[in-house]
Amino acid sequence: MRDNDQMPGHLARRFQQIAVAVFHAEVEAVGCDLTPVQYSALLAIHRHPGIDQITLAGLIAYDRTTITGVVDRLARKGLVTREVSGADRRARVLRMTPDGGRELCRVQPAVEAAQEVLLSGLSPAEAESFLELLRKAIGAVDGRSRAKLRPAIGATGERSG
Repeated sequence: MRDNDQMPGHLARRFQQIAVAVFHAEVEAVGCDLTPVQYSALLAIHRHPGIDQITLAGLIAYDRTTITGVVDRLARKGLVTREVSGADRRARVLRMTPDGGRELCRVQPAVEAAQEVLLSGLSPAEAESFLELLRKAIGAVDGRSRAKLRPAIGATGERSG
């Protein structure tokens, strides 16, 4: 049997635990109350104004059924709004509020600092290799996830990326 430090699943879980702890510490230090998933959702809505919740879930590789709670919390905080879609009256589109834009700008330096902390044990070349290898490993097994990453749909209706 291999020790935990030889198992990628254990190491990924530990890195995720540390990543969340570092994110919270940095974000709370600037007086923001966002989780990593809320930040990812807010950033995706900023980059893709008018997307629906299902598209948002795919963009951040988050479960479609639980994204509703994330959006609910962002809406309660006054950071996003939901509007009836002009294309499909059953769907709701998401837009960032002015407060959401200010919060995103305010939290961004803390998020960047958290990323630097996470890679602080690596040289710049190692950090780039690490990120490249993570993307490669994730890409190879993303189809096995219940929350698959789905690139944004472009103006032509085809997925980009």
